[in-house]
Amino acid sequence: MKKTSIHAKTKEMKVNPDYFTGKVLLQELSSIVKSQEQKIFHVTFQNGARTKLHTHTGGQILIATKGKGSLEMYLKSGNNKSKFLIKKTDKINLFEGDIVYIPAKKLHTHGSIDKNRVFSHIAINANASTNKAAKTTWYESDFKTKVIKILV
Repeated sequence: MKKTSIHAKTKEMKVNPDYFTGKVLLQELSSIVKSQEQKIFHVTFQNGARTKLHTHTGGQILIATKGKGSLEMYLKSGNNKSKFLIKKTDKINLFEGDIVYIPAKKLHTHGSIDKNRVFSHIAINANASTNKAAKTTWYESDFKTKVIKILV
């Protein structure tokens, strides 16, 4: 058994700037606690930074730990995997202590909504099955009406 704190000095991961808008710090926690059923991250979004649109192969749980953020859900239309139309279907604000579940394969984005403050959350990405690790697919979009390409 391994105990740690999200406030402990853990190794920060280098984030791929193609997957975020603005400055984001990422601490991978799952390896510290030796979790094999999910990937766990502590994510800090600086001054209005957010994720680009993405989906996960398994469900995702977000636990807000600091500041004010949001989660936005989108609906995809069309059969093309890399270019398609989108429509925002839901937006909720997240405050410290809030917990939200995002079902597998749901197109969404989350991050800070305050240009002058930091927002952070713990993200728990469940494995799609016992034999497959959690996978995220990232998209380039205008956040309004269309996805223009698949990033990964």
